[in-house]
Amino acid sequence: MAFLLQTFGGLKLVDPSGRQVAYPEKGLLLLAYLLTAREGTEYRTAIAAFLWGDEDSGVSLVNLRKMISRIKARQDELGAQLLSFPGDMVAVDRASLSSDMAWIGDDDEGEPLSRLRNLTTLMHRAFLGAVGCQSRDFYGWFAEQKDRQNALLKDLLKKASRGAHAQADTDILKDAGILLIGSERADPETLQLLVEVFDAEEEVDHLRRVIEKRSHALARGADFVHALARQTSPGQPLPPSPAATFEPSQPARGEETSLHAVPRLVLLPPTDHTGRPDSRFIANALIEDITIGFCAFNSLQVIAHHSAVRIGYQLDAQADFFERFSLNYILDSRISSQASDGTLFVQLIFFPDNEIVWAERFSLSHADLVATRRVIARNIALSVSSEIERHEAARLYRELNPAAYHSYLVGRRHLSRLTLPDLRRARKEMKTALHASADFAPALSSIARTYSKEWLLTARGDLDLLKSAETFAMRAIDAHRNLADGYREFGVAKLLQGAFDESAEAMELAETLGPHHADIIADHADTLVHCSLPSRALSKIERAIELNPLSPDSYLWTAAGANYALGEFEASLDYIGRMADPGLADRLSAANWAMLDQKDKARVFVRRVREANPNFDLDTWLAAVPSKEQWHKDLYREGLKRAGF
Repeated sequence: MAFLLQTFGGLKLVDPSGRQVAYPEKGLLLLAYLLTAREGTEYRTAIAAFLWGDEDSGVSLVNLRKMISRIKARQDELGAQLLSFPGDMVAVDRASLSSDMAWIGDDDEGEPLSRLRNLTTLMHRAFLGAVGCQSRDFYGWFAEQKDRQNALLKDLLKKASRGAHAQADTDILKDAGILLIGSERADPETLQLLVEVFDAEEEVDHLRRVIEKRSHALARGADFVHALARQTSPGQPLPPSPAATFEPSQPARGEETSLHAVPRLVLLPPTDHTGRPDSRFIANALIEDITIGFCAFNSLQVIAHHSAVRIGYQLDAQADFFERFSLNYILDSRISSQASDGTLFVQLIFFPDNEIVWAERFSLSHADLVATRRVIARNIALSVSSEIERHEAARLYRELNPAAYHSYLVGRRHLSRLTLPDLRRARKEMKTALHASADFAPALSSIARTYSKEWLLTARGDLDLLKSAETFAMRAIDAHRNLADGYREFGVAKLLQGAFDESAEAMELAETLGPHHADIIADHADTLVHCSLPSRALSKIERAIELNPLSPDSYLWTAAGANYALGEFEASLDYIGRMADPGLADRLSAANWAMLDQKDKARVFVRRVREANPNFDLDTWLAAVPSKEQWHKDLYREGLKRAGF
């Protein structure tokens, strides 16, 4: 049997028995690269440029020689020569290595629907995951592989749609169609294919049902949480939500066109101060891609690209256009020559106050932008959408009480650091905000977070901390029922008390309200870990890391816990090693090393835990840490016992 290289959901090498094995990261990327090469071989100079860039070929070649030495040593340990190094070449042995990169060959065997199901399953996971490679050649190769995936997806969708009849078959086609919509700009042929797959007339009703389902879910979720609140405090009726006072009144007859419950956005074409046609072409294409990307959001309305382009060149008529169509936000951009290849400056403006909400500058060099245009477009769309949602809520609160909002921002800075002094400083600032505005929902949910995080860091199993977290979370929900944070903090507090089903339902609701909010997705993943669903948790935390690549320690800690539960102890340690403060996960590090039979290394972390918390008691801690399934708790106990606790 051959080794398997997994490229979707992160690069991993799996041995013939199905276990993940260690291999140099750049070596894994090299395996993927050579598997896509026609002959499976490449010159060392080309590989050095691919892995490290071509600005200093001497340094790149030195790095390559060092990496080859590590690969040879590791392959000797594995007893498998996946890569060989004849002369000035590097070659991959395809006989001893298979891959999940289904598009690399010309194999047309197999039933199209089955192949489509397998491909869509793969493409729902991030290709390569977080890879430490920034060279131009890598970006070009990565874009080529994504294009090949999309081309195969489209081809299989076309073939499979001719013979699909059962409902399950139709679901597969629609799943693939949604992936295709998000992966490429729809040409006429693709649009026609999607119309056939979705049956466009019926799809209108389908989308309406989805929106109605979301609204009903929110209503049920609010009822669920408030019912629990009444059980917790019988005889204490909850006050009506202050959010009700924020809702706009019904428009008078004839005013419907000037009032919109959903913010409206226009993306203007970029103005060009360089006079370079290539930069203008790339910038215009990028803005068009971003416009298409916004069509996936139901939290705002976007003016179509055609209208945006027309008004973009009529400067005198813009203000009238913005007012006439009740536009709230404008995404303005301009091309400048700050860098050799030009840059695109993008800013989001709140039109009624002429306030800049968000701004960023992007390189327009072909190496940095062309190959990853759709990725950048998606990230901008997500960023701008999130900023609009945050700005709408924040603007409301600023108008109500600027002093409360200022204290809240100061507290958020402290809350971003996971230490007890910082948590307590954050709580103090948030309570100051509440003195100025008692119904300030973000401050209420942030206070709830300080209590649950303190419970985790102190490891004393203090139930009062969790009850305080639950109380403040419920107050946040009462203050503003359409914000996700209150539900999230309620879910966390319930999880740490062992109420798994209640926690999962609250987290599902929080993610429904914030589908692209990385922190909420990460907390949902943490909930799934404690619900003893590590595979689902790992998939979700990888999504959160993709949305927030400079991830806070809490993300990496969750990923480490999921991998430990899956028995992937080396992967768990890798995530801990990426933490800014890996000491936060000393208990988990000790358990990992112990399960790898590295007792000496495990004892180092045991000593550190004892020094930080002399009163730490294993049985008390295990009784307090929630795990839904006994096997999960037993696995953690085994690791900590082996470590010496």
